[in-house]
Amino acid sequence: MSKYEDEVKNNNIFGFGALNEAYGKYFSGNSYAQGLVQSEDNIDFNVANVNFEPGVRNNWHIHHDGYQIILVTQGEGWSQIEGEKPRSLKPGDVAVFKEGVKHWHGAKKNSWFSHLAITKGTTEWLEPVSDADYDKLPE
Repeated sequence: MSKYEDEVKNNNIFGFGALNEAYGKYFSGNSYAQGLVQSEDNIDFNVANVNFEPGVRNNWHIHHDGYQIILVTQGEGWSQIEGEKPRSLKPGDVAVFKEGVKHWHGAKKNSWFSHLAITKGTTEWLEPVSDADYDKLPE
């Protein structure tokens, strides 16, 4: 069993969610999403609990007409803003990605990872984070 697997899968306060098929092509492997708040007439953002299998990360992406805030709840992961060093993430950490900022986030190689994603605006999905770059990250 991988690091934090039981915690993320079975003791997730916001629910583990279903296989993230809708956005699967923008991830390097399996992720799972549990929608919590959807955009509607009087709410212009959404909130989801996103769970990553070990080593899984999303592609580089940019949020237009909005932003993204991630609140780490379980496991260990990474985030990176283009041109900056990768940031190690653990429960309680908050990462803010402002409008137009190219970034990615995902699990560490040997750890499950869970975060709440608060997202406003549209997402422009870009190229994958290369295996070569990801493999340079420490454990």
